[in-house]
Amino acid sequence: MTAFDAVRAAWFAEILKVRRSRVPAMTALATAAPAAIAALFMLIAADPDRAHRLGLLGAKSSLTGVTADWPGLLSFLAQVVAVGDLLLLAFIATWVFGREAQDGTLRYLLALPVSRWAVVTAKLAVVTLWSIALHLWLAGLFCLVGVALTLPGGTTGMLVDGLGTAGLALALMLAVVPGPVAAVASAGRGYLPPLAAALGALAVSQVAAALGFAVAVPWSVPAVAAGLAPGVALGPGAVLLAAATAAAGVAATVTWWRSGRAGA
Repeated sequence: MTAFDAVRAAWFAEILKVRRSRVPAMTALATAAPAAIAALFMLIAADPDRAHRLGLLGAKSSLTGVTADWPGLLSFLAQVVAVGDLLLLAFIATWVFGREAQDGTLRYLLALPVSRWAVVTAKLAVVTLWSIALHLWLAGLFCLVGVALTLPGGTTGMLVDGLGTAGLALALMLAVVPGPVAAVASAGRGYLPPLAAALGALAVSQVAAALGFAVAVPWSVPAVAAGLAPGVALGPGAVLLAAATAAAGVAATVTWWRSGRAGA
């Protein structure tokens, strides 16, 4: 069996697992929630007095930093990707890699005549394409919100810039999350260790951003790209840090799967 045949066989096996699971549909529903929240925020920001009358906003409350226009909507989209994606992508990678040990199928997977690096490659490809599909769905929902509410400011250049910022944040999230989470899920043989690690990474990223060290922590770099760290620019060093994190995560995952610990 050639390397290409090995990856293709592993790929079809992973796709079959995803197709027979309800988890993708669950993640699609979960991804739709931010669009509903965005619609609510846009309605409130467009007419705060009406929101007060309808009970959508407390008498002494207000939304700050939210504008009822396309730039405000797409800025919210970028924030969702730069912050919420850490847990979403961690959940997907945890399910793809951690379920084998949790369901007791790891020993059968390792017994197949397919190289272990091919299995890891196929799993990471599934995580990546699954995440991209969810975000195309999310971006489409946000655009529907903007059209349905007839928000102003929807120029072509603004749409390209807004969606491009969200896409850059997603690309950086795909660099800093799936690889490390896959390594922890594989070595931890289950769901809890990688999810705990993801929560820890989220906490560290928030603290680093608050202290002005966002570009020094890989999981804060997507927030920098989304403009959530005032006064901090996304430079080559931050991008290289994200790339190094991705390489280290993938290398650690492949190393574990190739080691004797995987079959122990």
